[in-house]
Amino acid sequence: MDLSSIEIFLAVASDRSVTKAAKAVGRVPSNVTTRIQQLEEDLGVSLFSRDGKKMTLTREGETFLTYANRLMALALEARQAVRPLAPSGTLRVGTMESTAASRLPAALTQFNQMWPGVSLHLTMGASRDLTRDVLSDALDCALIARPPKTMREEDSSFDAELKALEMEPVFVEDLLIVLPAGHPAIKSAADLRVGSLAALEPGCTYRRIAENWARKSSALPTSELGSYHAILASVATGNTAGVMPRSVLDLMHWPTPVQTHQLGPVETLLVYRRKDRPSAFDAFHEVLSATKGRDVRLATN
Repeated sequence: MDLSSIEIFLAVASDRSVTKAAKAVGRVPSNVTTRIQQLEEDLGVSLFSRDGKKMTLTREGETFLTYANRLMALALEARQAVRPLAPSGTLRVGTMESTAASRLPAALTQFNQMWPGVSLHLTMGASRDLTRDVLSDALDCALIARPPKTMREEDSSFDAELKALEMEPVFVEDLLIVLPAGHPAIKSAADLRVGSLAALEPGCTYRRIAENWARKSSALPTSELGSYHAILASVATGNTAGVMPRSVLDLMHWPTPVQTHQLGPVETLLVYRRKDRPSAFDAFHEVLSATKGRDVRLATN
């Protein structure tokens, strides 16, 4: 058992998919599968139940998850103890609302415990706005949703802005269309039986992906709402489809049932300038890498 195997285990537990986990840790799927099998052989138990491509933690896997998180946190503390980064000052971090809710709590808590002297300022916003704020030095870094290649080709100015920054994939989100409980199953937007699409502000990449999907076979108007709770409440009326990542839906424990349709995986990128980064950035980057996905896993097990 080594730290890289534990990191791979945590990625698979977070994304419940070998393919998505492979993207998150920068490996090929076959390598991820092999490392998980080796870890299971080393421990003498099955950590995951396999259902097609879906990977679900077994009871033993849930037990090991607690220790894996503790081991990664301890490894991070050990590295800092022998090679302190001594961060100081202020770090301005931009993030989408969904990422702040489902992915960041563990990292922010760990960072505050390790570096209480750093003043961390969190700003919520849409991906396009956050990218521009990093470019203009209004933010030091940001977590944004990466538009699909076809959308980047259609919006060359956004693509150029992204290319002017350093980009690092940190999470993979499963983007969903959320439907009322009684809605028939759908294969495309042509099967929708609702009057509108509920989404966040126009600069939201998730909204743009959903609108492009809907535009191919329907002409649904978009209702702009201010939160994911408001989107689910609108879905509950029975005449609206909402768009959100699965990680957020899993956290919300909504009291009424809904149906979902997968739009596909969407990468979350950490974007930052190539130069002029504050001393606290490297510390935040390391903590984020060590704790990514922890809150989502705990919520979905």
